[in-house]
Amino acid sequence: MKKTLLSAAALGLSLGLISAPAQAAPKISAQSIIVNPVPASLSVQVWTDRDSSGTQTPNYVPGDKIRLYTRVSRDAYVYLFNVDPNGQVDMILPNRYAGGANFVKANTVKAFPAPGDPFTFDIAAPYGLNKVLALASLTPLNTSSIASFTNSQSNFAVSNVQGQQQLAQALSIVVNPVENPIPQNSWITDVAFYNVAYGKSGAAPVYDNNSASLPQWQNQPQWRTQFQSQQTTAQVYITYANELQSRGYRLVNRDERGNTINARFQGQDEVQLIITVRGGQFDVQIVRR
Repeated sequence: MKKTLLSAAALGLSLGLISAPAQAAPKISAQSIIVNPVPASLSVQVWTDRDSSGTQTPNYVPGDKIRLYTRVSRDAYVYLFNVDPNGQVDMILPNRYAGGANFVKANTVKAFPAPGDPFTFDIAAPYGLNKVLALASLTPLNTSSIASFTNSQSNFAVSNVQGQQQLAQALSIVVNPVENPIPQNSWITDVAFYNVAYGKSGAAPVYDNNSASLPQWQNQPQWRTQFQSQQTTAQVYITYANELQSRGYRLVNRDERGNTINARFQGQDEVQLIITVRGGQFDVQIVRR
């Protein structure tokens, strides 16, 4: 996601892990990045302008503008982070714009960017799955070790955290510091997803040995196809992921290592999508459990 300030800007974030105090450590989750291990006294929701439910993974293509929304059940301080497919982390709230204050009143919806803010969020490559993490706290958090304003002219904080695992570890330190730990029932998180896709429809062609569309694999415990293509692994993944989501499945987690994407979806059953490419030869497997 690219931040355009009347005509342009971009940034990113970072930190490492230290030992936590005796109280239960926040749980790190591949899907939600960081999860409060105990019931919290507030709730937070985050969603995009193309999915008001916050449960789907809408497509955006480069050049589209995106708006994020958040709501809390009690007055709280909200921190928003975006993690792109390459692990680049941007802290997008708080910032120094008029709508960038991160105190949100209970049961009100805060849009970001807010109407009248002198910037937009423009979708840009890399292609693939993005995560937006919202962390809400009843008290202000000191996130200076994760992201900081480089100078008095900086409108967005810049961080050196790279990847959701490091972000989770850094946030674990912030909400569970060695001194004066924050009560665990006073903070909570939520996550929303969106794809940066190819083309106007956001869909790349799906190939099968006998046709140009995905077969009726629902009754098969395992389906597999191989084909030659000049597409990228991300293009092929987005197509199959879109097909699964159109059939009622929701992404649980996604892991990309080398030439392989391994993703797990949950719907009426659990589905594992495995895509491997070598020299333009794709191997796609869909396994139902």
